[in-house]
Parts: sequence; structure tokens; C-alpha cells
Amino acid sequence: MTDQPAHQNDNRELARMLAILGEPNRLFLLDSIINGIQCNCELGKSLSLSPNLVSHHLSVLQEAGIINAARDKNDARWIYYSLNEESSERIKELFNIFFDKKRIKPCSSVCGPDGHQENYCKND
Repeated sequence: MTDQPAHQNDNRELARMLAILGEPNRLFLLDSIINGIQCNCELGKSLSLSPNLVSHHLSVLQEAGIINAARDKNDARWIYYSLNEESSERIKELFNIFFDKKRIKPCSSVCGPDGHQENYCKND
């Protein structure tokens, strides 16, 4: 088995996060949670989603480590959700790594009818 370059592992992690956050209901739920700790009933009302669908999306976010969940100490039916700030920072870091300007290299394409790149690549 060969070792993967670090950026490939980062790209896989970023792709996983994008797949999770790319679902509109999860993104809207996360947006609500970022605005302050929310309980499960408030989150369902804010999106007009059924309780089982809210629970599903919150479970996906929680399993990915994007949000934290804490049950009420007096009544465990109530769950309060908050942003996992470490995970949030990691997602931002992955975006910054992926879109780092230092990664942009000069064109190296030699494709085309004449094997020339002048018409397609910026030459410095």
C-alpha cells in the first residue's frame, strides 16, 4: 500500500464535509445553530420540517463532529445543539488549504494539435 500525499487526505476530508453540508436542510440547521444554541423543537419549527427529518439531519451533523449535542439534565427529551468550534476551524482550514494561491502553478499543458499551450495558458 502506498502512502497518500497529505493534500489527498485533506481533499477527502473536505469532500466529506462538503457532502454533509451540501444538503440544504443540514446547512440551514447549522446556520440556525451557529446563531446560538438551539433545542431540537426550535430547530424543527424554524425549517418547518418533521421531527424525524430534523433528527436525521442533526444526527448526520453530530456524527460528523460538526455540532455538539447535550441533553437537558432534568428532562432528557430536550436536546440542545451547539457548534463544535474545533470542527468549524478545521473546515475553514481545509478550505484555506484547498484554495491557497500558492497551489496555483503555471500552465504545464502540452495538449492541442501542435502541442503548444500559448493560446490556452497564461504565460508569465
